Amino acid sequence: MRAGLVALAALGVSLVGVPAAAATPAAPEDLCTVTDSRLTELSGLAVHDGEIWAMADGGRRVAVYRLDPADCAVVDTRTADLDPFDAEDLAVAPDGTFWVADTGDNNRARETVALLVVPPRDPPRLHRLVYPDGAHDAEAVLLGADGVPVVVTKEVTGVAGVYRPDGPLAEPGPTPLRRVGSVGFARSETRGGPIGALGAFTVTGGAVSPDGRVVAVRTYTDAWLYRVPPSGDLVAALQTTPLQVPLPDEPQGEAIAFLPDGTLLSGSEARGRDGRLRAVPGAVDAALAAAPPLPTPPPPAAAPPEPVPEWRPAVIGGGVAVVVLGLAAGALALHTRRR
Repeated sequence: MRAGLVALAALGVSLVGVPAAAATPAAPEDLCTVTDSRLTELSGLAVHDGEIWAMADGGRRVAVYRLDPADCAVVDTRTADLDPFDAEDLAVAPDGTFWVADTGDNNRARETVALLVVPPRDPPRLHRLVYPDGAHDAEAVLLGADGVPVVVTKEVTGVAGVYRPDGPLAEPGPTPLRRVGSVGFARSETRGGPIGALGAFTVTGGAVSPDGRVVAVRTYTDAWLYRVPPSGDLVAALQTTPLQVPLPDEPQGEAIAFLPDGTLLSGSEARGRDGRLRAVPGAVDAALAAAPPLPTPPPPAAAPPEPVPEWRPAVIGGGVAVVVLGLAAGALALHTRRR
């Protein structure tokens, strides 16, 4: 078992999740504190093969750091010679490819935003994107089983836009985005964040559980967990009723990810104790238990019964009928002569 998972168990984080019947999320538990200066502005988290990776908001090149969950020390680094403008979130594909969301735009002045793709071995890729309705600031990217990224914008109005590429990603592009939905949140009493009550509605990160069954969108104060339908459609999932997971007292909480056992990880910008990573055990199971039951598919339609053939006198073609009648007449004549 990996040392990281052993460390989680030692901190009381369940390695098997909570029973499916439990629909109330656990309170966040401190995991470790990020003190490395390269992650002072911790902005994104992702988990691959049980390993925790993090990225910061800033820098002149892409850099993703693997953390030891025992003490949050950096134990590995992956970089790419791409210069992001304002990288804000991190997602990872099953093969270990990182997707960096260079989508920050505080002034809403960028003509394009970008996704920076960093495979384990192949060269990095740059995909520029353009919104169909003007510039947006965005700090959340979601990557589902279909490999198509979904961007959720950061709006203080309470309603965030949900966008996905309108076709295959061009390199470098830009590829047009299409608005495919929106997401909003119920009133929250959770305290935290740098902008007061507005922080409860402001999207600062997103994640998809490794098994693909739950998607999370976080704000400065809470994580909101949605059950993903069997189709894997993340956009459809965001239109359902979520489970609220309070993440109180994070000064600037922007990072979120899931461990393979369904534990939710949360991180804030790293300034002293404020840079701690926290764990919410059994978050995936709680979200699945709280979600409304999936509709039962109708039973397959029964095959119609085979039609019973209706008896009818045989219809004989004209030529055959003449032959048959001729034979019958001949037999009758022969019988008459014999008599």
